[in-house]
Amino acid sequence: MKPFFYILLIFQFAQAQVQKHRAVTLMGSRFDITIVGKDEKDAEQHIDEAIVEIERIENLISEWRPQTQISEVNRNAGLRPVKVAKEVLRLTQSAIQFSEMTKGAFDISIIAMDKIWKFDGSMTTMPSEDAIKKSIEKVGYTNIVLDTLASTIFLKKEGMKIGFGSIGKGYAADSARALLEAKGVAGGIINASGDLTTWGKQANGKPWSIGITNPFQNDDFLAIVSMYRYAVTTSGSYEKFAEINGKRYAHIINPKTGYPSTGICSATVFGPSAEIANGLSTSIMVLGVENGLVLLAKHPEYSGVLVTDAGKIVYSDNFSKRKIKSFK
Repeated sequence: MKPFFYILLIFQFAQAQVQKHRAVTLMGSRFDITIVGKDEKDAEQHIDEAIVEIERIENLISEWRPQTQISEVNRNAGLRPVKVAKEVLRLTQSAIQFSEMTKGAFDISIIAMDKIWKFDGSMTTMPSEDAIKKSIEKVGYTNIVLDTLASTIFLKKEGMKIGFGSIGKGYAADSARALLEAKGVAGGIINASGDLTTWGKQANGKPWSIGITNPFQNDDFLAIVSMYRYAVTTSGSYEKFAEINGKRYAHIINPKTGYPSTGICSATVFGPSAEIANGLSTSIMVLGVENGLVLLAKHPEYSGVLVTDAGKIVYSDNFSKRKIKSFK
């Protein structure tokens, strides 16, 4: 689970339209859905439609619900390929592309890792090297086999699992946005516990204002961002981490080594898609500042703000070129 992404929504209401907000639990996380409608009934109806779409996706990709296609894939690891919807296959392809471009720093099979790390404050000593090595024996994206013609997924190793905690909520946010845009909804925000996507304008015609929290000063913002059709995600260790011998270990694990990521406290990425932005922010946490900026440079439509464990703020080269206002 990645930490909650704190946002500042500056709502200013106009008489011509209505802006409605609802907080719900979906995909095991809090979703905040804000819709601009013609009237209250219209806005509430579109919130309902967004919820139905997100639940539809959860019933496809959740590894926790036994009836989903991904649960069926996991149950048949090492046994047989499982036919899945084209939508599920595409999302898996997207995840594997992240794995390939990061050389395994991103890996949806990380959920098969043995739970040897605790991030609830109770862990004071490091696990043994043998335990860490053994914990990732069933992790490895190269053992995920896709057949695009048959639309199947096969996990080569028995006991392997895949899960979309890293990009699934961002994908759901993007999908809900696309659905409502197609229905002519003037504007809104889908905030999936930090995987946030926006479109259109507020009821008063102004852009959405999103505050990026400074993890070291919760009453301060790294930037206040004005957005129309855009997305932003944050991955970080500032709420869930272990501190051992004076060193902070993030809850985001390096799938290649089995060790928690270190060096970056938070990584915030902006771009057109919450799915892609979250894949990038998760990868950057593992890659570190230098390699993370290299990864971002390969995706010019995306920009980022990184905060190191020492509190240093690092912006990607293209950040200030975005139509983003009021950075500090």
